[in-house]
Amino acid sequence: MARDVLKSSFENATFSIIFQVAFRCITFILNAYIIRTVGQEVLGIMNVRLLLLESTILFLSKEPLLKSCLTDTRSHNWAQVINQIWLSVPFSGLLGLLLTFIWINMLTSTDEKYVTQYVVGCYAIAVSCVIEQISQVFVLVAQSFCFVRTKVTIDTFYIVSRTIIFVYLMQNNPDDAIIAFSIAQVGSAIIACLLYCIFFQWYISSIRKIRQESKIISNNEQGSIFTNMEDFNFTSIKDFLPGVLKNEGSLLDTKLCLLTVSFMKQSVMKQILTEGERYVMTVSPILTFSQQSMYDIVNNLGSLAARFIFRPIEESAYFYFSQMIKRDTPLTEQNPKHISEAAEVLSQLCKVVMSIGLLVFVFGQSYSYSFLFLYGGHKLVESNLPVTLLRFHTFAIILLAINGVTEGYVHATMDNEQLDKYNYLMVIFSVAFLLISYIFTYFIGAVGFILANCFNMLARIIHSTVFITKKYKGTNHNPLNHLFPGVKFLSALGISFIVTKLSEEYILQKSIILHIGIGGICFLLAIALWVQENMLLLKLYYNKFRNIKKES
Repeated sequence: MARDVLKSSFENATFSIIFQVAFRCITFILNAYIIRTVGQEVLGIMNVRLLLLESTILFLSKEPLLKSCLTDTRSHNWAQVINQIWLSVPFSGLLGLLLTFIWINMLTSTDEKYVTQYVVGCYAIAVSCVIEQISQVFVLVAQSFCFVRTKVTIDTFYIVSRTIIFVYLMQNNPDDAIIAFSIAQVGSAIIACLLYCIFFQWYISSIRKIRQESKIISNNEQGSIFTNMEDFNFTSIKDFLPGVLKNEGSLLDTKLCLLTVSFMKQSVMKQILTEGERYVMTVSPILTFSQQSMYDIVNNLGSLAARFIFRPIEESAYFYFSQMIKRDTPLTEQNPKHISEAAEVLSQLCKVVMSIGLLVFVFGQSYSYSFLFLYGGHKLVESNLPVTLLRFHTFAIILLAINGVTEGYVHATMDNEQLDKYNYLMVIFSVAFLLISYIFTYFIGAVGFILANCFNMLARIIHSTVFITKKYKGTNHNPLNHLFPGVKFLSALGISFIVTKLSEEYILQKSIILHIGIGGICFLLAIALWVQENMLLLKLYYNKFRNIKKES
């Protein structure tokens, strides 16, 4: 019987979401602790400069090889695959040496008192990346044989151990925070590698004993990690080393090598697009490390809504539209009921996310200072820059919300030819974003990144709205006609904006609790009016949800 790959994929996705949420929470708390303890410049060096070095080394040396080696694992010649995945170790070492030289000698230097720690940090990142790449052979086997819980457990130990080591060392020597960060990076990488070795040593010993005893696993043990492992050919921990497994063919699989090259091209572009802002900050001498850390903090805080609210909505919308709308068939030739329902859902989703975005924007103008003060203390708000950045970021959230839903619809309903054209268009948008980011940042500082991001999202929204309008041409539907919330809700937001601004001006300095209380009352009033205006919609979706629950 084959292993349940679908179940494993679902578990992997579920645990990954939980892990990401937990990781973000730990990072959220840790950043607040660092700001209050050592300040913004140290945080900028670690979170922007050093972690960018780590992500660049790991992504370029790990992603292409791991993706290619995970392709069709049941047909693998494991001797060739083990040899190939081990190529990531020398590659990460060479890439680490090259990038460490660039990071130390060619980028803007740190403050003199941090130079030694910064150099140690760069080398520590390079070493930790090599150690992490040694673990990739275990990660590959764990994913191929569906050891989902094992991988998630070890990843959790990795994050927790790194946090504990860092906090313990920094608590004792706050002046050597970057050294503590460096030790934590190397130490946690070693711990993760050892845990993988210990697990597979135990597993190999256990499965060898089961096979020797010819033990038959009963049906009620289908969840066991020993089930359906007839093709698990590793008999010793040494088999995970290159050149040890018996190999009747060449050292490497030519097809996998070519696939790795293809993935490498994608990885370079993906890394540039993903970390574009950090590369601009790192290469450009315009922003200080303190300003970089402030932008990074505000960007992470401002993105919480995107990660925990808008992204799940976007993913659910993509799945829904992909099931309701056929990609290669004009809407006029599809099921009218499906087309009508999809148009209504798209319209209502846009209205909902815009309502959330407007709420964040209105209250963000008056509560950015309070939120940042409670999060990072006086050190974070002693400069007005973080407050200004967060206020601008709340506007970007409105565009982010609309872009997520409209782009989700576009991705779900485009045919193959349209998707190919869209990929090229996204490259143009991304390159334009990097150029605009550099120009805006040069003239107006860190706010330029947010404005550049707004322009990027606005361009993508325009493209999506044009596509949707053309898509519904010839039908009786136009889902983009009713994007804005009702008059009562908008009026409540306008009144709330005025009241909370006055509260910030005259009450905040006297009592932050009273200021937050006033905002809470205004927020509840706005929500109540939104619910009143959309009561029929809420009842409709409640009844639909209840019917689905009964059917399941």
